[in-house]
Amino acid sequence: MQQMIISKTPFRISFFGGGTDYPDYYRVYGGRTLSAAIDKYCYISLRRLPPFFDHKYRVVYSRVELVNEIDEIVHPSVRETIRFSGIAEGLEATHFGDLPAGTGLGSSSSFTVGLLNALYAYQGKYVSKRQLANEAIYIEQERIRENVGSQDQTAAAYGGFNIIEFSEKDITVVPCIVPEATRILLSSNLVMIYTGISRIASEIVSEQIKTLDKKLDELEQMKGLVDTAIKLLTHGAADDFGRLLHETWMLKRGLSNRITNPEIDMLYESAIECGALGGKLLGAGGGGFLLFYVPEPAKPCFYERFKKLVCVPVNFDNDGTRIIYYTDDVVC
Repeated sequence: MQQMIISKTPFRISFFGGGTDYPDYYRVYGGRTLSAAIDKYCYISLRRLPPFFDHKYRVVYSRVELVNEIDEIVHPSVRETIRFSGIAEGLEATHFGDLPAGTGLGSSSSFTVGLLNALYAYQGKYVSKRQLANEAIYIEQERIRENVGSQDQTAAAYGGFNIIEFSEKDITVVPCIVPEATRILLSSNLVMIYTGISRIASEIVSEQIKTLDKKLDELEQMKGLVDTAIKLLTHGAADDFGRLLHETWMLKRGLSNRITNPEIDMLYESAIECGALGGKLLGAGGGGFLLFYVPEPAKPCFYERFKKLVCVPVNFDNDGTRIIYYTDDVVC
């Protein structure tokens, strides 16, 4: 039997509390984030590699790997996730995504969650979103040893608009109940612009982790903004939510001198001049996507100002990672 499986896993936007989801911080102080999965996705196709080739693994992403041993796989998530799965037979894994990697949308964690989901489906197993999130965190933090937090894997696995709470013993996901009219307004007024700068988040985060003990006040304030943001959303104050993004951006940029640069600052200032109420750089910083809250009257100026850049509208995903294709076909 020849299986073909395709998983679909959302990217995410982190609104508030980012930085408090790193284990070095939340295992001591507790962490809290407000994030949402969006309708931009990572797709992983997986199948058993037929025994006609002189290689055992074929891995396709921005490069193509043809190898015979798991240890020879260069892509760290593919290597360690397959190893974690315990599957011994040859596999072909192919990745394609709606948006580029290294842009602050949690794409690497979406990849790990999606691959893990596909590998379980390959074995005929269904596992919970909680298990997928926790195992993806384990793979990235303990097996790959990357400097990553714990919100991206959780957001990718669960989907939705969530408050995610981190403690030494557990990670808890609480859906944020947003009135439908407010959710629609948010989706209409949130827009991402691509800076054109891709970066390796782990390198930037490494510096932040080294100075955590010097940034406790800033992180506590960033965590506190989660509660403020939730109150605004539940009361339908979407514009004030947009203004609050500016506050978290000002705090975030103080965590490291690698989070922003003159080019990013110029883009941000231009957006505010056009009438954006607030915004922030997504992810670890250093490049990727800038998120802005742009009310209707400001949109003509905003889109004219950034017409040479890629602007991406924001819509939310409610389902999290899922298997969208599964087949068993007899190979003749």
